[in-house]
Amino acid sequence: FDLPSANILHTSTPHHWRDAEPGESEEQFSSWLAEDLETLILAEGPETIAAFIGEPIMGAGGVIVPPAGYWEKIQAVLSKYGILLVADEVICGFGRTGKMFGSQTFGIKPDIMVLSKQISSSYLPISALLINDKVFEPIADESNRIGTFGHGFTGGGHPVAAAVALENIKLIEERDLVGNARKVGARLQARLRKLDSHPLVGEVRGVGLIAAVELVADKASKAPWGKPAALGALVNGFLQQNGVISRNMGDAIAFCPPLIITEAEVDALVDAFERSLDAALPQVQPQG
Repeated sequence: FDLPSANILHTSTPHHWRDAEPGESEEQFSSWLAEDLETLILAEGPETIAAFIGEPIMGAGGVIVPPAGYWEKIQAVLSKYGILLVADEVICGFGRTGKMFGSQTFGIKPDIMVLSKQISSSYLPISALLINDKVFEPIADESNRIGTFGHGFTGGGHPVAAAVALENIKLIEERDLVGNARKVGARLQARLRKLDSHPLVGEVRGVGLIAAVELVADKASKAPWGKPAALGALVNGFLQQNGVISRNMGDAIAFCPPLIITEAEVDALVDAFERSLDAALPQVQPQG
């Protein structure tokens, strides 16, 4: 949310399609991103940095899937300077990427993991913070020293929300919704990638049951149509007319369907999206 705090620093966005140099591979781009992070750490002083916070896949920022080698290289830099890694699993957690956690999908070994949303499928508000022994042991030592662990919030551990979360996790496991996300997610990704040749499609990206299609007015220049987000809003409007509730993040149309979705429903979803692209095309690229 870009809070006005001088103590929060931002690293470069890991969006290969948009920000890489011409001819630069994903691995090369990831190496540059890791070097850029190390430069930032050294400029600030490693001893002043508490943690690196990141999502396995950037969600509300446009469903940005990290390039090949990104997390491996980033973790190497963090380990070199003893900086904690916080994985924001609010969107990716509990099956979205085809594994229980997005960290598993991308080989991330976080010190701290933030969970919410899908822990209860958002039927009731609840969140959780998981920590490893490296983080826990100093807390335990200091708590023992002073005789208490002074941690608690008014709404923390609410019994009704906790009961809903437990039942939700039980259903995810009993119905193998993670496996369904992996199986049906593969179909979603394959169907969307078939639209890559459409004149309005700049990039298709995603993993499992989370995806985005970046829209452009011109493929070669990656230029938007008019003002930024105008094309996304146009296509999103046609999508709703075709019976799909969707969300455009700027000029990217994001898809994050429920884990219970079927392959037939994925086909219906992508068919509606293709019709929406075709409906928008004459306005964006008028003939004659």
